[in-house]
Amino acid sequence: MSKTVYFGSVPIGGGAPLAVIAGPCVIETPDIMRRAAETLIKVTSELELGLIYKSSFDKANRSSLSSFRGPGFEEGLRRLENIKNEFGLPIISDVHETWQVAPSAQVLDALQIPAFLARQTDLLCAAADSGLPVNVKKGQFMAPDDMGLVVGKMVNRPDFKGLTLCERGTTFGYHNLVVDMRSLVIMREFGWPVVFDATHCVQLPSAKDGASGGDRRFIPHLAKAAAAIGVDALFLETHPRPDLALCDGPNQWPLDRLKDLLAQVKAVHLLSNASPLR
Repeated sequence: MSKTVYFGSVPIGGGAPLAVIAGPCVIETPDIMRRAAETLIKVTSELELGLIYKSSFDKANRSSLSSFRGPGFEEGLRRLENIKNEFGLPIISDVHETWQVAPSAQVLDALQIPAFLARQTDLLCAAADSGLPVNVKKGQFMAPDDMGLVVGKMVNRPDFKGLTLCERGTTFGYHNLVVDMRSLVIMREFGWPVVFDATHCVQLPSAKDGASGGDRRFIPHLAKAAAAIGVDALFLETHPRPDLALCDGPNQWPLDRLKDLLAQVKAVHLLSNASPLR
């Protein structure tokens, strides 16, 4: 069994109920943010699942210079703080550069390291020094046992508050990702909670005329497979109208179908106590 890490008041790992890290991929309008928060709270409350709200203030790793990135650092943090204050939710967002860590830590309850930056030592150390827990996404180019080196960079920092390790797929040829479910077992061996990103795993990077495509029909299957193994949290990007989303629409899950998906995932997760991860 892994250690328990708290994202705000929500426990992840250590035998805690399944947690959900969810929200629109990138901050769009205040209305979309509030609609997502309201639905997420309603659904996770009914299903008795922990909830951490996620949305990115800046998607720096876009395929094209013209791709939508979000409202920017200062405005994005302000909007995330509004959601936190209005709904009382713990908040997580990505940091891309070391200078973003300290001001982000004044607003957020946990930091996230994007997959492309999972080997950036200065960023990992700065995040570990923030006084907040950190969700580190495994790089698409990394083997799961490489994440032990990530853990080694962070755990002995003086202000380290815990971390989670997130699977989001591995590069498989051009414009494609696959999930090796063995990685969830391997990463758990480092003693920290494991998160499964069910939406980015179905992404087709840079496959759509200078933007990323995706195939959301596989999200329920992969999410239930990860739940059967016994992950500690499910990462899920969701949007009221995914096909009109300004970023990663093809691999976001529709808000109006969220309850059915999470109910199925929870049911499978409850049967996972005898799995290798437990």
